[in-house]
Amino acid sequence: MGSLAHWTGCEARALRRALRLSVRAFAERLGVGVRTVTKWESLGAQTTPRPFMQSILDTALATADAEAKQRFELLLRQDGETPVRDYYRSGPREWDYETWTDDLGRAAACLAQQDFKFASSLVDRWLRRFTPLELDGHGLYLHARSLVLLGDLRRDQGDVQGPLSASHTYRCAHQFFRELGVPRRAAQVELSLAVVEEMNGRLDLAARRYEVLAGDSRLSPRDRTRALLWVGTALSKQGSNDHAVTVMAEAIRRFEQLEEPDDWAVAHQKMALAHRGAGALGVALRYLDVALANRSDSPMQRVRLQTAHAHILLSDRATSEGGLRLLDEAAGTSRTFGMSHQLASIEAIRSAFEHVN
Repeated sequence: MGSLAHWTGCEARALRRALRLSVRAFAERLGVGVRTVTKWESLGAQTTPRPFMQSILDTALATADAEAKQRFELLLRQDGETPVRDYYRSGPREWDYETWTDDLGRAAACLAQQDFKFASSLVDRWLRRFTPLELDGHGLYLHARSLVLLGDLRRDQGDVQGPLSASHTYRCAHQFFRELGVPRRAAQVELSLAVVEEMNGRLDLAARRYEVLAGDSRLSPRDRTRALLWVGTALSKQGSNDHAVTVMAEAIRRFEQLEEPDDWAVAHQKMALAHRGAGALGVALRYLDVALANRSDSPMQRVRLQTAHAHILLSDRATSEGGLRLLDEAAGTSRTFGMSHQLASIEAIRSAFEHVN
């Protein structure tokens, strides 16, 4: 919380009340005489503490807990004589940061269920409320985290190119994390940028970036393993399925060691597609069965599993009818939740099947 631009006896009294201290206890906390505090309160706005006293009051306010600070601001509002904003230097309060952090957690939970509208509302309210110039280090960190969530939202909706794309938003967040000296967050954004490159069809570039990040010490073991898995994904899309299977098998082993069941299940889904590409449909279905038995219940993962399952079934004429039904279900869910990239992938699979048949 910023210090006050100025203190009078009124603000000093409000601070004492916010701290819920007696006049004597407040004087002891500040290290001043009881008569001094009594004078401030009796004269109110007609007295201004001397500069060194202003500094003492600033410190008392800065070190108060969040609830006391909020009470202090509410007490200032109650007098109604001076707008609260005129008391403060620019910038958010400590409880703003606490609420901002809570809202980012809520936005991440909404995003996990593809509730894009509410997630966007939670993130946008903070990006609009404060400009980076108003923020200190803590605020800039939350601003960058907000940009990452906005990038995730745009990526999941399929907005991966252009000035309002996930790519642009991630790059902005990356710059903030680098300037703040937060290497782990910066590396996580680099991983997200590699995902966007893959989604844009730049598979060689994506694979190279994944490979570098798979050994990057800035990332957690989980994120390094995710990067390794995505090396396999890019290889599989390029047709190097045998190499992809080897890489993905190592990722599955690591996810099991790390006790990451959701990532482990996703890796089985991707392994199924690699085996499908290699023509081993029976093996592909066995891996897919594991993924289906351990899936999370998010719409995104449901669509990905249905699409993968359909892709495998369409590879055999005997099961193609079931594959087309699954594609229809996945397409319907994608439209309902606004997942345009998933919908485009589904239509590409359908078009390829119809072209061959």
